[in-house]
Amino acid sequence: MSGAATANGGATSSERATNPWLIAIVVSLATFMEVLDTTIANVALRYISGGLAVSSDEASWVVTTYLVSNAIVLVASSYFAERFGRRRFYLLCLATFTIASILCGLSWNLETLLIFRMIQGFAGGGMVPTSQAILADAFPPAKRGQAFALFGVAVVVAPVIGPTLGGYLSDNLSWHWCFLINGPVGVFAFILVYALLKETTKTKQMREEFRRKGVRFDIVGFLLVATFLGSLELTLDRGQTDDWFGSNFIILTASICLLSLLLAIPWVLTKANPIIDGWLLGTRQFGSCFIVMMAVGAILIATTQFIPEVVQQNYGYTATWAGLALSPGGLVTMVMMFVAGRVNSVIQPKYLIAIGAAIIAVSMWQLTRLYPGLNFSFFVWSRLYIGLGLPLIFIPITSASYYGLRPEQTNQASAMINAARNIGGSIGVCIASNVLAHRERWHQSRLVEHITPSSPAYHDALQTMTRYFAEKGATMADAKAQATAWVGQQVQTQASFLAYIDVFHVLMLIVLCAIPLALILSNVDLKEGGGGGMH
Repeated sequence: MSGAATANGGATSSERATNPWLIAIVVSLATFMEVLDTTIANVALRYISGGLAVSSDEASWVVTTYLVSNAIVLVASSYFAERFGRRRFYLLCLATFTIASILCGLSWNLETLLIFRMIQGFAGGGMVPTSQAILADAFPPAKRGQAFALFGVAVVVAPVIGPTLGGYLSDNLSWHWCFLINGPVGVFAFILVYALLKETTKTKQMREEFRRKGVRFDIVGFLLVATFLGSLELTLDRGQTDDWFGSNFIILTASICLLSLLLAIPWVLTKANPIIDGWLLGTRQFGSCFIVMMAVGAILIATTQFIPEVVQQNYGYTATWAGLALSPGGLVTMVMMFVAGRVNSVIQPKYLIAIGAAIIAVSMWQLTRLYPGLNFSFFVWSRLYIGLGLPLIFIPITSASYYGLRPEQTNQASAMINAARNIGGSIGVCIASNVLAHRERWHQSRLVEHITPSSPAYHDALQTMTRYFAEKGATMADAKAQATAWVGQQVQTQASFLAYIDVFHVLMLIVLCAIPLALILSNVDLKEGGGGGMH
């Protein structure tokens, strides 16, 4: 493959006959398409529910099945990439993803949609870590930051664009186009990858050596880790909907998750060639990168879901306008990705990560100032600040996760760091959803305590609104009823605002935790681009 790994983590000049930037653009295009599908279907669920005549709860499995299957295959992607070659494996995943996307768009009932969505998730789970490993080996260490900037545009901007694009397609065409749009993009990307991405003699020799070693697929480790990730995704995604441990299904998935984790830990630490290198997580460098990437996933996915949600529920925005509130932040993120890619070779990554985390924390703090009179620009600017901070974390943490690794560990690192982002995203949404639900009930209970006949404020508000509705033509009895209903609605609205404020407080605390983790990362030799130059 163009850009096979060498001893110092880069690629020799003879192995980069194809311009590595062309490779970066092509694999980033395919990655953008795959990551887009993690959020594009979210806003289309009510259309899917109506179109297929199913409940909203049943339609939500369209998202769950994709996340679960995506998480399961991540752990196996490194083995298949080494066994069959990254180019071959990547093309297979890309072709399968494209075909499954078209079939999702042509689905005639919920069952077929879930089956095709699952296949789509399996294929997509192999694409992203393989793309990242290809970039890590196609570029010399000094230019990895710039390469990961292009990759970061796909990974970070795609979830932001997903709700906007999904809302537009669903509103103006149909929910089918949320999946059908992948067809021409996938075919185009497949042709380019097939033409540009070539295996070199070096990579063929590495693959043959891997086969000669007789390394077998760690089926036991795969089943344990896949069961852990799959059941974790199910528990986190369905927990709030199914009332957590009040549901036998959640008790079962949580128990399976815990058991598989306890069995997987000793297996991956003692097996000769485990499905994942568990010892990587125990290192200061990669382990810290793993946790920080989880925080990045939590902030990225949670803010992408809850900012549109609050503006639609509490400010009456349409899905399209809610998406437009995020779009300027996406553009800033694209620009900052390349800025971060440049400065990553000048400033120590750990300081960039700390600065990025601080900027996002300020943005989360700003979002705690929610009140009913806010205008469109407030949410645009809030998302702009997030767009400034995310690249300063994502680029350094992605490149730093490879520092000090041997070439044969690249596939493992790619799979695990992408699993961290996915797991972090699910955990972030889970935490935010629970905070929102529980704190909304708590705030409503506290506010209701003040609505008593003896309260002068309540009495004055009720009289004022009764006169208002009476002046609008209602009878006195109807005016009193409408005034009482209005007060109740205001209580619910205020409770909702206060709960969202609590959500953004929690997200602020999550991102602040990334700062001390970033500062314990090792310094790198910036002249070498960090290629294993830890000291």
